[in-house]
Amino acid sequence: MRCRMCDIWNNPTEASREIRPEELEILPRVRFANVTGGEPFVREDLDRIVAVLFRKSPRVVISTSGWYEDRVVSLAKTFPKIGIRISIEGLSQKNDELRGRAGGFDKGLRTLLALREMGMKDIGFGCTVSNHNSADMLALYRLSQNLGMEFATAAFHNSFYFHKHDNRITNREEVVGNFEKLIEMQLKETHPKSWSRAFFNNGLINYIEGNRRLLPCEAGAVNFFVDPYGEVYPCNGLEARFWMESMGNIRRATTFDDIWNSEQAQRVREKVRHCPKNCWMVGTVAPVMKKYIRHPLQWMMKNKIRSLLHQPLCLERKWYDVGQDPQQGRMTE
Repeated sequence: MRCRMCDIWNNPTEASREIRPEELEILPRVRFANVTGGEPFVREDLDRIVAVLFRKSPRVVISTSGWYEDRVVSLAKTFPKIGIRISIEGLSQKNDELRGRAGGFDKGLRTLLALREMGMKDIGFGCTVSNHNSADMLALYRLSQNLGMEFATAAFHNSFYFHKHDNRITNREEVVGNFEKLIEMQLKETHPKSWSRAFFNNGLINYIEGNRRLLPCEAGAVNFFVDPYGEVYPCNGLEARFWMESMGNIRRATTFDDIWNSEQAQRVREKVRHCPKNCWMVGTVAPVMKKYIRHPLQWMMKNKIRSLLHQPLCLERKWYDVGQDPQQGRMTE
């Protein structure tokens, strides 16, 4: 793909230097593993990577454009418990415009329908909202509901990993308005998981408005990111203009504990505690939502009740003080 909101395609990794599946055996047991790209299915050894990850985690999800339909279906047949999120940024015209390749929407949707016919359960859409696709986000949500599929959201961010430093929502009023409509629809659903996503989307509004994070970031303590060359970072949202340090490299360690318990890892965690970025991405948000569940739960119950009573929702963006450093997440992008 040739995505506008991500410049990975214009900065490809060197295949000869990328980590091999067997090198991932050093990873610890985790609750959840996500494989992302660029496009993961470009790698012809992806099945071997997934095999290793399923020995490390009960749940493995791959984010993909769905362009390689046959490869996705083949992998799903081998690993029927795999999760697949097809990244679609809008309906046909808008998706192909933002992803830079004609026919991308058709391929992605066809792949999802093929997985659905196979009986796959952990499948759905992933939509990254940028400047001019928030209206299509609502249409995709309705489509996912009608198909009985998951629907995940994000707002575009800047980071070393995305090779972007100029992503910025310029039509905030329109985008925020559409996110509020999405939240209203999610709170009308019967499953608490949808209410949790509504809280997450309220945090996305907070991020778009340039406010500090609603909840603290504990990247590097409750989650980690391994880049294609084996560097272990607290997350994939770092930027050198603020700070960027690796906790270590899996190729230079005997065990993962050598990295996780190192002095360098402690230094990185200290920098996370003072990190100025206010990013709000599911990989770092989901763990702290569970850890500090009281605050999201109160928000969800209050707004679910208001939704049932047909009252206006209370979508204030309140910062929850749980003892984090007061400077964390204060600087906008």
